[in-house]
Amino acid sequence: MIYTILLSVVIAATAANVIKDPVQGYKEGDRFFYFPGDGDNIVHLVDTLEPVDEAFLRSYGRSPNDNEYWLFTRANPTNAQVIQPYNIDSLFQSNFDGSKPTKFIAHGWNGRGSNPMNLHLTQAFLEDGDVNVIVLDWHRLANRNYITARNGVPGAGRGLGQFINWLASLGVSYDSMHLVGFSLGAHLVGNAGRETGSKVRRITALDPAGPLWENNRDRLVKTDAQYVEVIHTNTVFLGFHDPCGDADFYPNGGRIMPGCWTNNCSHGRAVDYMVASIRHNRFLANECRTMTNVQRNLCTGAVFLMGNSDLHKNGSGIFRVNTGRNYPF
Repeated sequence: MIYTILLSVVIAATAANVIKDPVQGYKEGDRFFYFPGDGDNIVHLVDTLEPVDEAFLRSYGRSPNDNEYWLFTRANPTNAQVIQPYNIDSLFQSNFDGSKPTKFIAHGWNGRGSNPMNLHLTQAFLEDGDVNVIVLDWHRLANRNYITARNGVPGAGRGLGQFINWLASLGVSYDSMHLVGFSLGAHLVGNAGRETGSKVRRITALDPAGPLWENNRDRLVKTDAQYVEVIHTNTVFLGFHDPCGDADFYPNGGRIMPGCWTNNCSHGRAVDYMVASIRHNRFLANECRTMTNVQRNLCTGAVFLMGNSDLHKNGSGIFRVNTGRNYPF
């Protein structure tokens, strides 16, 4: 007991010396960093040496049944129908219609299926079109410590990919599928797409998590789907900095978003921009020749829309769009 208390004091003191306040960013190799929970509005101190729950990880991620799949349609826009993988009755007795496009949504760390981001994206997608929306609830893993959750993301992604493959085996087209993931969930949907052999039509990654992903082979890459789009909104602190999709958007330069006073706010702006783009589809971004031009607002290339719900969207390059401070931006 005494040893545990002393160790906690030492860690807290070390963290105080390494990170002065919650706005200081993470640099690859740092032991400590701050990271926000998805939906809890709390910034957590993360120790990269904290113990990983290996026993939990060994049992988790072996099957799509380790996650939950909540279906929303225009017939049930607010009350989820839970689909059980490989249980055809649960699918056929639901409102799922395989002839319609399907949108998959994956939350981030410390999140769950009932998060505001899932509710807002679901509502926007259903208002925009007659689609299936499947919210992935992976809270059993997401609510472990950050290191355990990060290590388990590939397995959770494979589970989602196996679920998608099951739907495809029943005649649902990969070309009708659009995966959207936020923060850790962005890397998760990348792994899901990879599990399908990169057959899914589109992935939209919303400010993919940056800490401990720079040299991670399981991170999101542009070959994870037929088309991969990334919206970067907090590259200096919480999000992944480098381009990692076919098209990478850096609104307002990608660092701090207008109307935000915290990194947590800027990180979450990627979700807000996606919601606004589904409803209004007016984020006209210019292609940039270099990342320096992104930062200096010197992008004058071809115009390309950021976000939206278009399943047939295609494009490549790095882009910048300048937004307003308040919704719809």
